[in-house]
Amino acid sequence: MILGIFVLFAGIAHFANPDFFNNIVPPWLPPNESFWTFASGVAEIVIGLMLLRSATRRRGALAAIWLFVCVYPANLYMTWDWRDRPAGEQFVSWARLPLQFVLIWWAWRIAQQNEEEAPWPGSTSQTTAPH
Repeated sequence: MILGIFVLFAGIAHFANPDFFNNIVPPWLPPNESFWTFASGVAEIVIGLMLLRSATRRRGALAAIWLFVCVYPANLYMTWDWRDRPAGEQFVSWARLPLQFVLIWWAWRIAQQNEEEAPWPGSTSQTTAPH
């Protein structure tokens, strides 16, 4: 539940403060920074809502893992780009790197705790994933 709220609000933040997110998107990603800011914001809102619903929590957790892996390059770019900023800001950028692994672990635990859910939309199988 807490991860769902966190991801949902992070997604909303992409629309409330897009400049912050645009500035941490690697500029070499096509088509442009705004595209990736808004696309990841939509993904986070959808995933956050999935994590909040028990019927979609497992799929939301698995999607969150993919999301956290996919946005990791932005965290790496942020750390490099903020290398000349004040120490407090550099600390924030460095702290985001291991935080992603904590979020991945947390999402994995949620997925494991919700194994009785059918793994994918339209699936009727109630089999569980291997540990």
